[in-house]
Amino acid sequence: MSSRLSKKMGISRRNFLAGGAATLAAPFVLRNAWASENKLRALTWEGYAEAEWVKPFEEKHGASVSVTYVGSVDEMFAKMQGSKGSDFDVVSFDTSSFKRYIDNGLIQPIDMSKVKNASNLTSAFKDVPAVMRGEKQYGVSFSWGSLPLVYDKSQFSTAPDSWDVMWDSANAQQIIALDDANNSVTMAAIMLGYDTPFNLNDSQFEAVKQKLIEQKRLLLTYFAGFDEGINIFADSKIKAMFAMGEPMVAGLQKKGVDAAMVIPKEGAIGWLDCWEISAGAANTDLAHAWIDAVLEVNVGTFLTEKYSYGNAVDEKANQNTGFTYGDKLVFLETPEDFNRRIEIWNEVKAAI
Repeated sequence: MSSRLSKKMGISRRNFLAGGAATLAAPFVLRNAWASENKLRALTWEGYAEAEWVKPFEEKHGASVSVTYVGSVDEMFAKMQGSKGSDFDVVSFDTSSFKRYIDNGLIQPIDMSKVKNASNLTSAFKDVPAVMRGEKQYGVSFSWGSLPLVYDKSQFSTAPDSWDVMWDSANAQQIIALDDANNSVTMAAIMLGYDTPFNLNDSQFEAVKQKLIEQKRLLLTYFAGFDEGINIFADSKIKAMFAMGEPMVAGLQKKGVDAAMVIPKEGAIGWLDCWEISAGAANTDLAHAWIDAVLEVNVGTFLTEKYSYGNAVDEKANQNTGFTYGDKLVFLETPEDFNRRIEIWNEVKAAI
């Protein structure tokens, strides 16, 4: 979802409010009584619509902000596709998803002349090919990190340095993994050493499927969402997990787990989340204003210092908090066949 060490509970790109996956799917509304009609509807991850910037935005624009949180990329796409985007004004997803959102007509080009704070973007995040379709720009960089290996230090004599720990029979029923089709297939492809984990051929798909089935037989369970993963890990004395991101470490530590994270020697998935405007946006001016607001430098600083995400506008904050392992990450790209990955994932989960 990540190598982001969170310093605060109740945070993050896939935050953890009490209530688990059901809570993550429910709408959360921040609004002023006088702003019932001028409303921005956002579909996003926990931690991406915080009071620190939502309230100033509402006050500045005389608007209310209604936020729907999700726990997986598959859930987000399903919500957008279900209404052809008309249920939301802005949405945030990573670079791997742009092709299918654009191809399905779910997002619209951004008028960058209305996003003055784009000048705050650091050089690495100004020109991102994945968000472009010809000359049209469909997304703006916001937050980045990794999907690391998170482990309980008290249960390892030496820190694990390989994804092998997730396939070690000695850890049977003491490991958990993220329930996410694309990321799970990509992680297995990285584990298998494939040079192009987003462009698999038939034989590689079969090898990935078998590798994931092998892992499934050792897992205690899959999890969806930060809250669910942290609770299962802490309550079941889990040894290691394929995690959604760095913030899960701090969440586990708050529950008394001696947790740490590592980017394994094989590498790990890196993600870059962006903000986009829905094709069904009811108020595109307000949607552009939102994207402008989240590119304020103080928002980026907050994301990194409080939630331990890499941010796109404050490089000093990134360096101060240790976001220096980008060269070990395989950043998400649009996969060769998203639907096939979902089919394979369903076959993996159905395997005995």
